[in-house]
Amino acid sequence: MNISVVIPLLNEQESLTELHDWIAKVMQSNRFSYEIIFIDDGSTDGSWQTIEQLSQKDDNVKGIRFLKNFGKSQALHAGFEKAQGNVVITMDADLQDNPEEIPELYNMIVNDKYDLVSGWKKKRYDSVLSKNMPSKLFNWAARRTSGVKLHDFNCGLKAYHHNVIKNIDVNGEMHRYIPVLAKNAGFSNITEKVVLHQARKYGTTKFGMERFINGFLDLVTIWFISRFGRRPMHLFGALGVIMFIIGFGFTLYLGIDKLFFNTTGRLITERPQFYIALATMIIGTQFFIAGFLGEIILRTKEDKKRYLVKSELNL
Repeated sequence: MNISVVIPLLNEQESLTELHDWIAKVMQSNRFSYEIIFIDDGSTDGSWQTIEQLSQKDDNVKGIRFLKNFGKSQALHAGFEKAQGNVVITMDADLQDNPEEIPELYNMIVNDKYDLVSGWKKKRYDSVLSKNMPSKLFNWAARRTSGVKLHDFNCGLKAYHHNVIKNIDVNGEMHRYIPVLAKNAGFSNITEKVVLHQARKYGTTKFGMERFINGFLDLVTIWFISRFGRRPMHLFGALGVIMFIIGFGFTLYLGIDKLFFNTTGRLITERPQFYIALATMIIGTQFFIAGFLGEIILRTKEDKKRYLVKSELNL
């Protein structure tokens, strides 16, 4: 199979038929073998009924329905597990991503040998204050922190080689950082392509300003994981050593001062240096314990189910 199109969605019933017809037209005109995987992330409108109707008239349509809303990352994870295409295309269901971009994205993966191609919505039709400006700030921070030089990390339109999506783990809200996850997994041949962005035709956006706050928190998480995720003892052990040395230094100072220079008869427990030494040595020990626990957890980690599927179509 040439292409798997993975489409996570939440309450996008009005756009699904039009989106399917548009994708099918592009695929057939380019003679691609393909599948379209819709992941219904707990929609409360008639989205699943529409997906069922589409699957009945088109065998290329497949569907996964979650028991409730688990989030976009979990939806993408489920789609990636089922995808069979040599190239996997992800896109949003709101018609703001243009299916006409698919052939060129496919060629960049197959012919130009890229591992991942991320869309760049250079000209956007979103609100300047609620989306454009926060998005620019977020992307700047992501570039500086991750080292991946992309202009638009959060663009839903991306193309992946099959090996990439089968070797990365998208969890939490890490869908924004799939290029970073791919880089950390060893897939360094990553680029971007300017894509058309269209104004929303139906419904309203499902994301508010809080997604940027969550995005920055996730950025800190992925920075930590990429630097120390496989060796937590290197961070916590180093911090523990520093704190322990500080505490030991104060302890040594107090001991020498008490034995040779203390003429006032003050008790050690009456001096603030005693509490500094005590606190830093305890904190240093706790850092060491945290590092050991991190190493143990890393070696005993189990893959737990992060979503519950209510029903599937054609899978």
